[in-house]
Amino acid sequence: MRKTATSEFPLLDVLKERWSPRAYDAKPVEDEKLWSLLEAARWSPSGGNSQPWSFIVTHKGDVAFDKLVATLSGNNKKWAGNAPVLIVSIGKAIRADGAPNPYAPYDVGQAVAHMSIQAESSGLRVHQMAGFDGQQVRDAFEVPEGFNPLTVIAIGYFGGLDQLPDDLQERESLDRTRKPWNEFVFSGKFGEPLAKPETAAVS
Repeated sequence: MRKTATSEFPLLDVLKERWSPRAYDAKPVEDEKLWSLLEAARWSPSGGNSQPWSFIVTHKGDVAFDKLVATLSGNNKKWAGNAPVLIVSIGKAIRADGAPNPYAPYDVGQAVAHMSIQAESSGLRVHQMAGFDGQQVRDAFEVPEGFNPLTVIAIGYFGGLDQLPDDLQERESLDRTRKPWNEFVFSGKFGEPLAKPETAAVS
C-alpha cells in the first residue's frame, strides 16, 4: 500500500513515500536494517553535539516488548502490539554542566526523523506514538531521573488492513493531508504568509 505525498515542489522519493501505518506484518526486522536505523539516529544533528537521545529497543516475543505494550493508551493498544519492534525514545533533560537542556526533545525528534527516513529507504515503516504512560515506562524500564520518555516508535514491514479493526482500517485508507502554506510559512512577521511562486503540482 502506497500513500505518496502530492507535493507542489520537488521532494526526495523517500520523503514523498514516508507515512505512518498501523498495519504491520509479522515478519521480523533484520538486525542489519535495525542497526542502520539506529546509526541514522546516531548521526543526526544536535545542539552543541550533546546527542541527548537514548533508545530502548524491544522485540515482539520478549518480556520487555510486552511491558512496553502494557503502557500504551487509546487506539495504540489495538494495533501496536502487532509490530515486530517497539522502541522508546528518551531525551536527556540536563546538560553535562547540570543546566536544563530545553532543546533535548527537538534533538530527539531530529534523530527519530533520520531513523524514519532510513527506514523508508530500507522498505520499513515507522509510526511514532505519544499515547503511552510515561511514568509506567519509567518504572518498567528503570529510566533514571533527568531522562524523559518522549515517544514509543513502532517499526516493521507494512501488513494487511485486515489486521486492524474496522475503525482503524478506515483511518489507514484515508489520503494524507497537510496544512496549506499560508497557515505556517510566514514573512516579515508571524501570520503574514510568504509569497509562494506559482508552480505546477509535482506528482
